[in-house]
Amino acid sequence: MFENTLISSEQHWILWAVLISVAAFSLWAEKTKWGSKLSAVVIAILGTFLLSNFSIIPNEATSYDIVWSYLVPLAIPMLLFKANIKRIIKEAGPTLLAFLFGAIGTAIGTVIAFAIIPLGEAGWKLAAIFASTYIGGSMNYIAAAEAVQLNSPEILTAGVAADNLVMAVYFIVLFALPSISILKKIFPTAHQDKADNSSETKNAALESGDINLMDLGKSLAIAFSICAVGFFLQDVSGIKGSGILIITAVVVLLATLFHKQFEQINGADKIGTFLMQIFFAAIGASANIYVVLNYGPVLFVFAAIILTTHLVFILAAGRIFKLDLAEIVIASNANMGGPTTAAAMAVARKWKELVIPAILCGTLGYAVATFLGVALGYWLKSF
Repeated sequence: MFENTLISSEQHWILWAVLISVAAFSLWAEKTKWGSKLSAVVIAILGTFLLSNFSIIPNEATSYDIVWSYLVPLAIPMLLFKANIKRIIKEAGPTLLAFLFGAIGTAIGTVIAFAIIPLGEAGWKLAAIFASTYIGGSMNYIAAAEAVQLNSPEILTAGVAADNLVMAVYFIVLFALPSISILKKIFPTAHQDKADNSSETKNAALESGDINLMDLGKSLAIAFSICAVGFFLQDVSGIKGSGILIITAVVVLLATLFHKQFEQINGADKIGTFLMQIFFAAIGASANIYVVLNYGPVLFVFAAIILTTHLVFILAAGRIFKLDLAEIVIASNANMGGPTTAAAMAVARKWKELVIPAILCGTLGYAVATFLGVALGYWLKSF
């Protein structure tokens, strides 16, 4: 893979400075008049997207991999310290239903894209890969590629770049949906209304500085320990992607059984939220438009057709079943990006009741998406 950027992928300290600075800037910018219209998430994605596509920073680097592999799993338990499952388990039902609708929409979109876009002999393999990716998240991309034995570096690279670019655009679309007036009139918006009504209190809490050194130490010690257990059990079981599910299960169990003790730990959610902002910055940095243009703009169109169909279907089904707009948005995010992006969006939107449903739906996608996508690919191959 060639590299011709001002900052190289080996300059780890500089890249970390960029990611963290963009994350911090996005939080500050969100408080400004213009930034409040975009949100910190969108600003973080756009910031690093521009830097990478103007060849300031690379679109692939070990630093980004560390964000995906370590910072995001670390953020999840800290965001769930006060998640008493007894109070919120009832919230998972509607989101799970929306998630299933999203999976169906992805399957329909894949069939339509396969029929419209000519991709040659590898078409059914690419259909399997993209279906897997948009049913359960990007983690399924490589697994599906291995399952259908697509070994072309050029096609895989173009596919990854197209996926990253479409995902970055789709993040922005999803984040904007709850603010669209016509959708707010069509769909129930209880989660957003609750977030709006309590925003002043939450913002005051975020600025109160109530976290102390002991809370910081407890938060990190518990989160690291839970992650260590989760990924150790993943290695023992040999089930890829199970680490996030195990981490979620452990922290929810502890937060439910020992809710009084966990509720006394202040500020963990603040640390987790900032780690998620770094993650969004890494997402933007990975979206390389040039590789797509050089190797396969058709894959961008292919992916865009799938996600457009997915979005139309999940919105239509959600309207029929009277699902909350926030539940639809989070479920779609879980389909497209997996548990980490869905949880991050729930936190960013202050939909606290949807954090656990987001992670549960996303991890379900991790578990089944590769099987469903590959099965769909082989079915398309028969035509």
